Amino acid sequence: MKPVRRNIRRHFGLTAKQVAVRSQRPWYFQAILGVICAALGFSLAYWLLHDNESKNVKLQLQQLSLDNKELEIKLVGAQRELQVELATNNNLAKELASVQDDNIKIKEDLFFYKNMLGKKSK
Repeated sequence: MKPVRRNIRRHFGLTAKQVAVRSQRPWYFQAILGVICAALGFSLAYWLLHDNESKNVKLQLQQLSLDNKELEIKLVGAQRELQVELATNNNLAKELASVQDDNIKIKEDLFFYKNMLGKKSK
């Protein structure tokens, strides 16, 4: 009789183990619930971000495109000015070299004539 009482006390008494009772759902219900929550989250994020941001992004894109075109025009103008300056500098360098050559020839002639005059006056 004692063993029967012990078994009853173990299962139903104050010292009995506590058991949690849970109802279990099938795995496919949990999977469907997860997919529905993910789809709801994505659709909410798309709805919030797409309406306002797309308009702002399009406006910014148009503004940056216009700025880019203006900067390209300025760049082309600056490159043309640089080409003109380089061509001018090259022409001036050639003219300076020819003028220096002419100057040297004229100085040689002057030196020659001074020597001729200096010999005749002696």
